[in-house]
Amino acid sequence: MQASKAPGLVTPGPERRLAREAVAFTRAQSRTYNRSLTSLGDAFADIYTSVLAFGCAAAMAVSFVFALRDGIEGNDPGRSGLVTGSPLQLPAAVLWFLMTYAALAGILTVARRLGPVAVTGAQGAWWLPLPVDRGPMVLPTFRRRIMWVGLGSAVGYLPFSLLTGLDLSVGAHAAAAATFGAAALTVLGAAAILQLGPQGARTGRRAGAAVIALVLALLALLPRVAGTGWPPGMPGLGAVALAVAAAVVVLTVALRRAGTVGSTELIRGGAVSGHAGASVFFLDANELLRSLAGEPRPAAAGRAAELYRRPTRGPLAGLVRADIAAFLRLQPGFTAPGLWLAACLALMISDAGLPAPMQLAFVAVAGCAVASGMGTVARRTALLPELDALLPLSPAQVRASRMLMPAAALALWMTVLTGTLVLLGAGGPLLVLMGALAGLGMGAGTVRGATRPAADWTLPPVDTPMGPVPRTQLASLLRGLDATILCLLPTGLALYLGQAFPALLAAQAVVSGAAVLLVLLSGPARPGAGR
Repeated sequence: MQASKAPGLVTPGPERRLAREAVAFTRAQSRTYNRSLTSLGDAFADIYTSVLAFGCAAAMAVSFVFALRDGIEGNDPGRSGLVTGSPLQLPAAVLWFLMTYAALAGILTVARRLGPVAVTGAQGAWWLPLPVDRGPMVLPTFRRRIMWVGLGSAVGYLPFSLLTGLDLSVGAHAAAAATFGAAALTVLGAAAILQLGPQGARTGRRAGAAVIALVLALLALLPRVAGTGWPPGMPGLGAVALAVAAAVVVLTVALRRAGTVGSTELIRGGAVSGHAGASVFFLDANELLRSLAGEPRPAAAGRAAELYRRPTRGPLAGLVRADIAAFLRLQPGFTAPGLWLAACLALMISDAGLPAPMQLAFVAVAGCAVASGMGTVARRTALLPELDALLPLSPAQVRASRMLMPAAALALWMTVLTGTLVLLGAGGPLLVLMGALAGLGMGAGTVRGATRPAADWTLPPVDTPMGPVPRTQLASLLRGLDATILCLLPTGLALYLGQAFPALLAAQAVVSGAAVLLVLLSGPARPGAGR
């Protein structure tokens, strides 16, 4: 063995065989240890519970999709939505394409953040220092991710295909789902190839952004072509074949070069994946958002530093300035809120015949997603509440400082949304003021959700048809979302009625004010507070 050879190079022969033996030995010992801790009865109970929970979830999802499909099929496209007299009309086919494109872009972003090719901390400590080929060390996990992403994407696209292609046959829906699964695998392979570059190199990513956007657009077209061209003509078969061929080519390159990914990128991806997986297992939304948080933006960090260096008066003014600087430095860009805003507007002006309750539900989901994304600073400071206790300020003043920037950003987001809807003919001028007030209350919900307590796992769980559920977990998950949804209710009611009445404006002011006071006057979050 040549010890001087750089690890990670694909070298057939004894080194590759040694790497396979090391991986096989480690996995065999791990399986033996895990089996010693699990009895046959426990394994059967876990499998039974998982299958039962999956069956219940699938049954509810199928019934909901078909009920929604019947509602869309019986609606009049010109009169069923919130915006009935809009001067702009977006064809339904364009809307479905944009949603497919957004889904593929989301898969690429999440895959790039998690790292399709990654190792855990223990694997990085034991395997990476060895001067052998890393391919056998990283390929098993990568192959499993390929399988689950392809299967999950195809199954997840089926409800979307059923709702957007009312006149398609069963074979057409299957072809569209298979095509989307292949497109998702192509995106996953592209994310693995991007790992070969240095982490944080922005020049290369900017140079290839246009190419990636074009490829995603072409991939987003294929599922619809596969569905509409199936079964009589060759266009559908050609779209399926093209998607599969693209996935095979990209994954072949990614699998061959998986062993050349750098150690830093492998360990980073494993750490982020492990953190995100544990957060999903424990149903901790804050930890999931912390794991997926990006790095500080250099340009924004420079502007924040200039603001922070200015002189200030008093501890409250200093804390407010520090929170503003931290928000500008750590908060992700406004690309995601802008996309959510565009999605809401596109959904309302499309001629897809979507019912008004569905559009309102999408606005609520978008508002909750944007509000959760604005709590980066509050989530970071919530990890060490002792530091806030050292400040010569009351807890209410500290929470007001944390709330300032999220409330301002969400008020601006809601103002733009409601103002655009007013221009399109949905509601009167008072709707803009209601949106701004709703944004202030959503900012309070952001801080409330970012400081939610961890679930108390010492309490016995509650048995449900879908398995045992921790007693305090549901209350912990809803903390913050409850205030956000309540603040959106008066504005949503005004949109549904088509007019912002003064009584609804007063109700919006009361609800938003109550949400702000709830956050300012609430005590520190304690584990198990929701019981």
